[in-house]
Amino acid sequence: QVQLVESGGGLVQAGGSLRLSCAASGSIFRVMAMGWYRQAPGKQRELVATITRGGITNYANSVKGRFTISKDNAWDTVYLQMDNLKPEDTGVYYCCASGIGPDSWGQGTQVTVSS
Repeated sequence: QVQLVESGGGLVQAGGSLRLSCAASGSIFRVMAMGWYRQAPGKQRELVATITRGGITNYANSVKGRFTISKDNAWDTVYLQMDNLKPEDTGVYYCCASGIGPDSWGQGTQVTVSS
């Protein structure tokens, strides 16, 4: 079992930046990849970005060029640097860990971008 805790969300104006953090604990040795998802009001949860233990990254087209996912070498913290934020980026952002066994999810952190 992996426990995940997100932090760093907040309210910013369009064009601003936020840096989200996901702290992992527990059976981290089981984790092969981690990612960020988000869910806007009235919409289904969508993939934002993923990173493998080896550092390979993938991004949703909607955030490509604006967001950057990264990790500590110890694999205990994953970050999401969000630049040039837009109102449509508003939502609850969740951290996810996948690998051996069921996926683990954090409780989410709210990101609100005003016009």
